[in-house]
Amino acid sequence: MVHILKWILGSVLFTVIAMLVVYMLISKQSEPNIYKRIDKVPAKKAALVLGTAKYMIGGGKNYFYTYRIRAAVDLFKAGKVKAIVVSGDNSTKYYNETSKMQKDLIKAGVPSRYITLDPFGLRTLDSVVRAEAIFDLKDYIIVSQKFHLERALFIAKAKGQKAIGFIAKDIPGTMTAYRMKAREYFARAKAFLDVYILHTMPKYDGKKEKVNYKQ
Repeated sequence: MVHILKWILGSVLFTVIAMLVVYMLISKQSEPNIYKRIDKVPAKKAALVLGTAKYMIGGGKNYFYTYRIRAAVDLFKAGKVKAIVVSGDNSTKYYNETSKMQKDLIKAGVPSRYITLDPFGLRTLDSVVRAEAIFDLKDYIIVSQKFHLERALFIAKAKGQKAIGFIAKDIPGTMTAYRMKAREYFARAKAFLDVYILHTMPKYDGKKEKVNYKQ
């Protein structure tokens, strides 16, 4: 019994240490390619905005969503990108992230013809892999909060893409932020396994789709 307990404790300790190492490595690797100030971001052809729900489960605003939309609008209006691809989960007719993102981008002044929807970005890996496989984005800007951007850029680099990240405003000090960042430890471990061990592919593939760029 003692040996079993030691084995269990040892396994737990190894897992925790491995997750911490992966978390820190992903942060370190992505650091040089993340930008916070709009005037410092290199201009690219397109931005990929990673999806999330517009509203919280309780019905309140999801500011992670609000600030991602705002960051994408800032990039477009500053001339840093000529098109925006919004990628999210449209798994049911009652849950459609990308159409909401499209409507809010248009409302904020981005012409609809420069917005392309990827309704099959069910998870970050799917969004990043499909960015190149379906929409032919190779050298582009990913938009999300910093903790999420780091994982997305890790996946992009592992897939041979030249993506950089633009930070959307965070909501530090809130329970939502704490939950998201705690979840990130598991998400990064899963991303590492997906990329280097499991070689996970997006759930959906498809034909190439054209992205319209502002001339």
